[in-house]
Amino acid sequence: MGRTQTEDHDTAGPRLVGGRASPRARPDDARYDAARPPWDEDASAVDRDVAGAVGRVLDHVLADRVERAHDLDPLFGDDVAGRVAHFTRSGGKRTRSRFLWWTLRACGGEGAVPVAAALRIGAALELLQTCALVHDDVMDGSVLRRARPAVHVDVAAQYADAAPAGRAERLGDGTAVLTGDLALAWADDLLAEVMPEGGTARTVRRLWSDMRTEMVAGQYLDLHGQATGSRSLPRALRTARLKSALYSVERPIALGAALAGADDGTTAALCAAGRCVGTAFQLRDDLGDVFGDPRDTGKPAGGDIREGKPTCLVALAHTRATAAGDRRALDVLERSLGHEALTGEGLEEVREVLAGTGARTAVEAMIDRLVAQGLRHVDGALLDPHGGERLRLLLASAAGEGPPRDTHPCGTRPRPARAAGGQEAGR
Repeated sequence: MGRTQTEDHDTAGPRLVGGRASPRARPDDARYDAARPPWDEDASAVDRDVAGAVGRVLDHVLADRVERAHDLDPLFGDDVAGRVAHFTRSGGKRTRSRFLWWTLRACGGEGAVPVAAALRIGAALELLQTCALVHDDVMDGSVLRRARPAVHVDVAAQYADAAPAGRAERLGDGTAVLTGDLALAWADDLLAEVMPEGGTARTVRRLWSDMRTEMVAGQYLDLHGQATGSRSLPRALRTARLKSALYSVERPIALGAALAGADDGTTAALCAAGRCVGTAFQLRDDLGDVFGDPRDTGKPAGGDIREGKPTCLVALAHTRATAAGDRRALDVLERSLGHEALTGEGLEEVREVLAGTGARTAVEAMIDRLVAQGLRHVDGALLDPHGGERLRLLLASAAGEGPPRDTHPCGTRPRPARAAGGQEAGR
């Protein structure tokens, strides 16, 4: 569900006990202060390190949740709750929470209430991402995530000597499903604790509800296309938008705008920008899966090909090969897509077809167009100069090699926000 490209922002994970993570371990003392809620921060301080600020909230929340789970049952606390905490803390760029934060700041949000809400909803987004990725790995049969064993693989390996043949794998799959479920429950709990009653709270809850449904819809379309061998480009684009554009970019932006009390025109412009860039984000992820370096992506190359995923890249190659009557290209795609045992040599053949049909170049051009269109939407909105520039930089880089650092790049001055008007209709 909405998988990111390279998730390499390492945050402090649990200490090790006997070679395995100790889920009950508190965060380092320097990062955790139980007497001072970590969301009680000044907006300018968060600006300097958004990922770190969200990480401190996660440390606070997860330490409490894991301890309570351990009190229910130590085995459950270790095997399920502890894995939620470890997975959520131990990787990711905090992209979604960054989009939420910089939208809040671009729309002028800076008071104690919206800042605290943004940090906690940002932490909820990270827990939702844990749910999405852990479940995604089970459905796809992925063995690696963030250059580490996927949760279901890790659990199966832990109990390989204790359970009869086959049961360890079933335990791994079931535990991963429960791990994702618990992450979702904690995300919902966190959101429910954030907002006082009022119009903003209702808007936030509706956005959150829509986002969860869209995330599941996108994943279902992905599974359906994978099972049926769909090669429809419109369906692939629809899946990309539901699977990633909304969940990864547009909805976090909408949440930030809601917390800041942005007007309808500004919200519409920023959401349109998020829709464009979010689609480009997924298209870049599709390219990275086939052509990227596993050392950067944290997962083996060609996973989408072996799983037969209905990506825009593959749909476009199929369409072009069909139009050109390129039987060799069609044959390579037919025998390679969904072939779990595809070799490195076979993957190289697929790469040649994707490049030879022009599909790779066409997708790269689509990404450039979508990002440019998204930035035009941003440029048409009246935004705070500092926050608006940081949001623009994040949008510009999200479909590339990765988001920029939270610190403002040297030599880059905030560009004045343009007056509202001339906005394009979002697609």
